[in-house]
Amino acid sequence: MVDIKNMIQSAPLIMGVVNVTPDSFSDGGNFLDTNKAIEHAFKLIEEGADILDIGGESTRPNATPVSIEEEQKRILPVIAALKSKGVSTPLSIDTRHADTMQKAIEAGADIINDVSALSHNAASLDVVAAANVPVILMHMQGTPETMQQRPQYEDVVKDVMTYLEGRKKLCMDAGIKSENIILDPGIGFGKTLEDNLQILKNLNKFQALGCPILLGASRKSFIEKIVPNTPPAERLGGSLAAALYGLQNNAQIFRVHDVLETKQALLVWKSILGV
Repeated sequence: MVDIKNMIQSAPLIMGVVNVTPDSFSDGGNFLDTNKAIEHAFKLIEEGADILDIGGESTRPNATPVSIEEEQKRILPVIAALKSKGVSTPLSIDTRHADTMQKAIEAGADIINDVSALSHNAASLDVVAAANVPVILMHMQGTPETMQQRPQYEDVVKDVMTYLEGRKKLCMDAGIKSENIILDPGIGFGKTLEDNLQILKNLNKFQALGCPILLGASRKSFIEKIVPNTPPAERLGGSLAAALYGLQNNAQIFRVHDVLETKQALLVWKSILGV
């Protein structure tokens, strides 16, 4: 079992993204083939990824859901292959489906990363509790299909914190250990540009929730809203700026597409400050 509490002592941790999908917003289709996904995973490990996040269903805005069977067909062979090749880097599974969580854990997955914070399937709480694995609970207003249709908040920072605190309590009541819970404010998931900027500006406040904070700002569309006509592959500068601000404000895990560049930026920033 992955001891995420112990891993966090070496923070910042870099989570490299392996999208085994045809339609993810940044690299959809690039690694849909199992062998290409495996090759990409090894590349990210070589570049310094501390965790690999493997997903088989796109959760970009307006994404069309895929069947659970298709999702599992995409990701389970990748998990099995990486484990059979002796990969020791923890594998996180990006899914909101309880059955996929269960099968992924049986195949060797170490961490569950759920954009619905274990709310999509009632059985998800029991699956994670029984497996005693770390889980990432993310805030999302609505669903991937609806989340960018006029998102509204009274106070986005307070509202997101309240939601995550509630999900954390529900998970603990279901038997999930507090030390296994990681929280993600969900940059880009049911939020306007100003909402995203407010969360980033106030990221340090999320430490009050008592869990490690994951920041997933890599290549997100808020960057293009600031710098127009910037497709996902050209958002490295904005992604690094967000990551460095996140590090300054005590985020511990960074979910990124560009592992090598992010690792370099974080190490240089830490060296300048002598931390």
